[in-house]
Amino acid sequence: MGTDWQDHRLKELLDRETRWLGLQLAGDQIAALLSFGQELERQNRRFNLTAISEPPAVIRKHFADSLAPVPYLPTGIRKLVDIGSGAGFPGLVLKICCPDLDITLVESIKKKAAFLTQTAAFLGLDGVNVIERRAEQLGHETQYREQFDVATARAVAPLPALLELCLPLLSVGGCFIAYKGPQVDEEIRTSARALSLLGGTIEAVKKLTLLGDEKRTLVFVRKIAPTPPQYPRGPGRPAKRPL
Repeated sequence: MGTDWQDHRLKELLDRETRWLGLQLAGDQIAALLSFGQELERQNRRFNLTAISEPPAVIRKHFADSLAPVPYLPTGIRKLVDIGSGAGFPGLVLKICCPDLDITLVESIKKKAAFLTQTAAFLGLDGVNVIERRAEQLGHETQYREQFDVATARAVAPLPALLELCLPLLSVGGCFIAYKGPQVDEEIRTSARALSLLGGTIEAVKKLTLLGDEKRTLVFVRKIAPTPPQYPRGPGRPAKRPL
């Protein structure tokens, strides 16, 4: 027997966690997130999608964490790309709570990409495109290069590597949001060369505390110039040899 994700206690917990962030979700959005949690629990037994499986931890460490940047999202954005989407964090969670966004989920691991496709359909989400490829490849495809207003990445790689994966996909003026833990100063310091080469600048660094004293940092990077055509480099190189 699995968890009853529609239990009123989980609904109340999710409501508290998101209100702490300054968000007030509609009833159907809360229900959709809890349905997502139910599906994640069911599929996680088969595919080992996440090590975090207890419902309260999923709500705080996946759902609330994914939603942390929503109050700061630029107005008028249409297209968001999420790099290394994994089990749908933050991409699918953002789609549930920002339904007008067109979301592209980039995930190179086949079982996770399949889960994303199936779960988006299960939740009835329109405007979700799942791409089973590496970001290094996507960044050189005309259909995707410099086509997005916002890029996100959570628990994927250090910041210098993330910049090379994400900035090529952003249009000039777009924003990359890196989800990080509390210790980011060294990553930011070592990102100066990548920012200069790739056409980005750090616009803001926001320190957050989730309920339960969970510390988080959001790094907002503005794209101020086109990314040179040689970037991103080939698969694996941004992580192995950061700029």
